[in-house]
Amino acid sequence: MNRMSRVTFIMLCIVSGSASAAKERLPVDVVKYVEQREGCDHFRGEVPDPPDAQRMKEIENEIRKLCTGTDKKLNKLKHKYARNQMVMKRLNEFEENIEPTQRKRS
Repeated sequence: MNRMSRVTFIMLCIVSGSASAAKERLPVDVVKYVEQREGCDHFRGEVPDPPDAQRMKEIENEIRKLCTGTDKKLNKLKHKYARNQMVMKRLNEFEENIEPTQRKRS
């Protein structure tokens, strides 16, 4: 799949994810999180075959851009909407603790 096709595919996924989230009438902050996280998860599963150093660099940049802070956001949203079953159902679809832990330097 060429680069333009991949970008088109990703945009369609984001739009369809947004449409389904809107149908569920999720709060705006949850909809934004879902869009970001779905993009993050997409790139987390993207591994070029055959191996391509340039593509891996692009994937790593997208992961850094889309995934950074999502663990904390997910935790905050779950706390905020703990009594909203519809929101919790959607948020519980996401894996927790996907970001690498930062090691403290001695």
